[in-house]
Amino acid sequence: MNAPAVIGHNNPPDPIDEALAPFGDVISEAESWLDGQKVETEGQMKAADVLLKGVKAARKAVDAARDASTEPLHKAWKTEVARWKPTQDDLDRLAKGLVSLLDDFKRKLAAEKAEAARKAEAEAWEKTRAAQEAARLADAGNIEATRAAAAAMEEAEAAQQAAMAAGKDTVKGLRTVTKYEVTDHRALLNWIAKNDRDAITDFINDWARKEHKARANADGLRVWTEKEAF
Repeated sequence: MNAPAVIGHNNPPDPIDEALAPFGDVISEAESWLDGQKVETEGQMKAADVLLKGVKAARKAVDAARDASTEPLHKAWKTEVARWKPTQDDLDRLAKGLVSLLDDFKRKLAAEKAEAARKAEAEAWEKTRAAQEAARLADAGNIEATRAAAAAMEEAEAAQQAAMAAGKDTVKGLRTVTKYEVTDHRALLNWIAKNDRDAITDFINDWARKEHKARANADGLRVWTEKEAF
C-alpha cells in the first residue's frame, strides 16, 4: 500500500529555481570566468559575450518569474490600500477642517498667554529685586522692618511661582513652524557661493548629470562620447 499523503508532501517547485533551471550551465561557466583575469583575445571576447548574453537572459527570466509570482500579491495589496483610502482621506479632511476652525483663536489665545507670562515674569523679577533691597536695608534691631522684608520676600517667591505657572500655561495643538522667503535670488546665490561651496558644487554636478545632452555647449561643461561594454 502507498503511504498516505501528508501536508507539504507535494510542495511546488520554487519559481526562482524554475526560472534559473535553463541557465545552470551558463551561470556556472560565468562564475568560472570571473577569476580576476581580463579578456585578452578576440576568441575570449566572443565566448564571454555569449555568456553575458546568457546571464542577461537569465536575469530577464528571473524578472518575469518574479513579476508572475508577486503580481497577485501586489494587486491584492493595491486593492486593499484603495479600500482604506477614502476613509483615510475623509478623516484627513475632517481634521484639516477642524484645524482651520481652531487656528485663529488658538493663535490669539497663545499670544495673550505669552503676554501674561511675560508680565508675570517681569512682576516677579521686580518684587524679588525690591524684597532683596528691603532685606539689605532692614535694621536687624527693628522688628517691623525685618518683618516687612520677610513678607516682601514671601510675596516675591509667590510671584515667582505664579510666573512659572503662567509660563507653563500654553495652548495645546499649536506648533512652531519655520518659514522662509527668498527676497533676492542673486544675493542668496552669492551668499551660498561664499559660505557653502559644496552645495553649489552638488547642484552643478546634478544639473550637468541631467542636462549634459541637451546643454552640451554650456560654458564650463565638456561632453564627449566613448565606447564601453554593456
